[in-house]
Amino acid sequence: MVDLDKIRQSVGMIGESDQIVEILTLIGQIASTDISVLVTGDSGSGKEMVAKAIHKNSKRKFESLVIVNCAAIPSGILESELFGHKKGSFTGAVDNKIGYFESAHKGTIFLDEIGELPKETQSKLLRVIESGEFMRVGESKTNKVDVRIVAATNRNLIKEVNNDNFRKDLYFRLKTININVPSLSEHLSDLHLFIERFGLEFTNKNDIAFKGFSSEAIAEMKKYSWPGNIRELKNVVESLIVMNHGQRITDDMVRKNLKTDLMNNNENLPVSLDGESDKLERELILKQLLYLRQDVNEIKQIITSGNSITSNDKPANSALFLPTSNDENNKNLNKVHFSNVEDASISGLKEEAVGEMTMYELEKEAIEKYLRKFKNNRKKTAKALNISERTLYRKIKEYNV
Repeated sequence: MVDLDKIRQSVGMIGESDQIVEILTLIGQIASTDISVLVTGDSGSGKEMVAKAIHKNSKRKFESLVIVNCAAIPSGILESELFGHKKGSFTGAVDNKIGYFESAHKGTIFLDEIGELPKETQSKLLRVIESGEFMRVGESKTNKVDVRIVAATNRNLIKEVNNDNFRKDLYFRLKTININVPSLSEHLSDLHLFIERFGLEFTNKNDIAFKGFSSEAIAEMKKYSWPGNIRELKNVVESLIVMNHGQRITDDMVRKNLKTDLMNNNENLPVSLDGESDKLERELILKQLLYLRQDVNEIKQIITSGNSITSNDKPANSALFLPTSNDENNKNLNKVHFSNVEDASISGLKEEAVGEMTMYELEKEAIEKYLRKFKNNRKKTAKALNISERTLYRKIKEYNV
């Protein structure tokens, strides 16, 4: 029989929803074994808390839990940090160094953001998982280590495997047990518990009076999508308490902090904010393509009709606006035959391509055309496509643009 309260109290895990109870139950079933675990979920959803709970309820609980953020370590020194190095093995290696795996001997190592590991390091990690063997950088001697591995990622690893960014054999070795941590929007019934815990911890630490959150305030917070998950909620709770020192938090205070009125009434938001990030990115890019097609059709109609562009005729995308025929440099505009719109270095989605192009091709075309439009300025391209620069870099690599 799994003691859920014992597991919950071992690390202070919060939540009474079905999703959290399911996670606690699974932790109780696997904690006493040495099996590798892959924890998946959105950034800020609480993956590290799950790793701590696994360690605290295992037979290794009296040994070290070493936490490693793989994304935060530069690739040039990653292997040295993980496996250690020998003195003189490279410039700056003035002493022998013990890596994270040796530091975690007999305990647990938590590899956060494992999807960021380069493939050459992935092969060495696979060897550690399978045989417990590794070599320090600059050393030919094989070392043995006894360590349990818990890994976490917010990436879709099976997609990374298909794109040849992640080793298939490593993926299946890690995924022996997979614990998926839900985003906060999936268990909003636990919201009041998080608010109470974060509020009490913060006010106790900073000696601030805490009069709680009104039921209306909590209801207002449930309307928000929480893209930053529990990490964002913690910051918001602390911000509300500081900005309204000594007062009971009301729904008006929440609206002012989260600007939910503005978000709910903003027609410029292209898609809802609750959904998988990859799906949202695809919808955003597709919508931009449709805007381009609409703008190109508008310009073609204006050119073929021989009329000048009025303020009402201007395309929705200002980057595709052509000067009027009254401009000194464009007096003969209507006499020129245009096969496509080169002025903005963009062409729309051709009619004959509808139904023939895949989403992969649509995304790739949109990225290529925006990069050309902005002369390979990736910051401007990401802003125009309404995606992050990091997402753009990943898609450029994925599509080999």
